[in-house]
Amino acid sequence: MASASPLTLLHLSIEFHSMTHPISARLRGRIKEEPEDFVVEELPAYLPTGEGEHLYLWIEKRDVSSDYLTGQLSRALGISRDSIGMAGQKDRRAVTRQWISIPGEAQSRLSALDDLAAQGLIKVLSSSRHRNKLRTGHLVGNRFDIRVRTADPAAHENAAGIAERVRQEGVPNRYGDQRFGIGDSTLAWGRDLLTGARSAREIEPHRRRSFLRLALSSVQSDLFNAVIQIRESRGSLRRALDGDVLQVIASGGCFLTEDPAVDQARIDSREVIPTGPMFGVKMKSPSGETYQLEQEILAASGFELEHFEPYSQLMQGARRALVVYPTDVAVHADPLGVRVVFSLPPGAYATTVLAEFLEDPKDELEGDETPEEPSAAT
Repeated sequence: MASASPLTLLHLSIEFHSMTHPISARLRGRIKEEPEDFVVEELPAYLPTGEGEHLYLWIEKRDVSSDYLTGQLSRALGISRDSIGMAGQKDRRAVTRQWISIPGEAQSRLSALDDLAAQGLIKVLSSSRHRNKLRTGHLVGNRFDIRVRTADPAAHENAAGIAERVRQEGVPNRYGDQRFGIGDSTLAWGRDLLTGARSAREIEPHRRRSFLRLALSSVQSDLFNAVIQIRESRGSLRRALDGDVLQVIASGGCFLTEDPAVDQARIDSREVIPTGPMFGVKMKSPSGETYQLEQEILAASGFELEHFEPYSQLMQGARRALVVYPTDVAVHADPLGVRVVFSLPPGAYATTVLAEFLEDPKDELEGDETPEEPSAAT
């Protein structure tokens, strides 16, 4: 088995903008100066029925992380962190609204959250019973409303032009830098775990499984971003290659292309989309030209598929669309600049959309909702 090199791949590719949006047309502005500049609202997969042993809370949090949210709920309501369900984590430096679930027996103690509401940190907007615990992925997407602060008089016109291109062409489905941790610390942990340089036993027991999943998936994400970077540079991000695994956008099902020329028409009509690798032992493998490209990237990282086997339960492998098409894209005038509005499916990052609008997005987006490096277990 080859040893993994310390090479960090192209996860900083957010700096490399799509060539369809020239730098001169982008906005020179700032985001997240205040939490209200970045509003996120979860689009649920279903609503609570009003009956069941679980209590669903529609909450609003302001300038707090998802980890802080679950910690405060656990302490205030006297419930375990594991009993709290949520469909997905939300940005910290933001105002976010989402459903969470707690055990129904905690309903009588909801007044314990009044102090957090008085501080403007966490508010319960509504509640209702449901049969099942809310699980990761139980959402259809997220709606973003983001203020870009700028004094540029041409900002609205420029943003409107970019928005139209985003509607037509979509954006590269990259993972944002927050996926890799502050200073790439989460990515470093993932690489060390795969090579055996570090052990899962070094992670505190109460954080072990969740952080393992984050760290290992950051390696997969890094490799996926590298595939996007190379295919974008070669002009094949939206072009069917020999051996591509394509995804049906409506259903999410994947298949191996047998005729790239025929399937290109389906890509152009947004029926299907090329995918990239989330490496793992059960990932659907491409063939031909695409297989060669992905194997070259894997080899350049110093990894082989065998590195993923010890953690196959946490990172089985999958395919991920190379391009995502935001919906409901709009630009609105704002007294402080412009507001950019759009919706994304689960797993897509707002940072990838904002990278199309902002001249220098990396400094504005870096470091939000990054997982902390775990303390050593004792």
